[in-house]
Amino acid sequence: MELFNLPYNTIVQRFVAKSLFDSVTNTKQKAMFTNDIAKIMWCNTLSTETTNLPHREIEEIQIFNIELKEKKEIKSILEIIDKTIPYHIIFIVSFADEVYLSASAKHPSPLNEDKSVIDWTYTSPWFKKTENTYRIKLQKDIDTVFFDFCRQLSPQSNSSIKNIADLTAYNSRVSALSKEIEQLKKKILSCPQFNKKVELNLKLKDLEQELKILKS
Repeated sequence: MELFNLPYNTIVQRFVAKSLFDSVTNTKQKAMFTNDIAKIMWCNTLSTETTNLPHREIEEIQIFNIELKEKKEIKSILEIIDKTIPYHIIFIVSFADEVYLSASAKHPSPLNEDKSVIDWTYTSPWFKKTENTYRIKLQKDIDTVFFDFCRQLSPQSNSSIKNIADLTAYNSRVSALSKEIEQLKKKILSCPQFNKKVELNLKLKDLEQELKILKS
């Protein structure tokens, strides 16, 4: 499936057998691959050789289309594939005429160079294939291509962020602050002591201000 109108040199169009991941999955995970996925297609490779763009830390970006048997999110399956394949991946998850997109910032595992550690996952909502507004822009270098795509998927960003590491750190901090704020609100509601409640409210205002500044 061609969502991004990428150059001919990048096209792979090769089926990936689900059994390829048997060695890294348990019985329950194998069943998920069987029950949820109709087929996996390796669509494109974005590299210096296929795009004429240089690279820094990210050597290649692979684009996989995963066709589902029913409409559902498959985060755990994508994580298995992402951790197993050492290259950065843009997933197109499709069912009928709808898709959602996913891509993860990751780094090699210090314990096993054949596996990756996922730092943060960027995911779009479901949308009609004919209404795609996401773009893969082949500009500057491979690292910038991946960063720009993740920034499109990211619910949180600002103009000062210039690379994937900063984008991931930013989203991680926003998420942590948001969770802390929600937990504090619940704690305030259940707190019986007035003085303690005042103290918690002051802390809440500080956290909300920090989150506001981050998002501005």
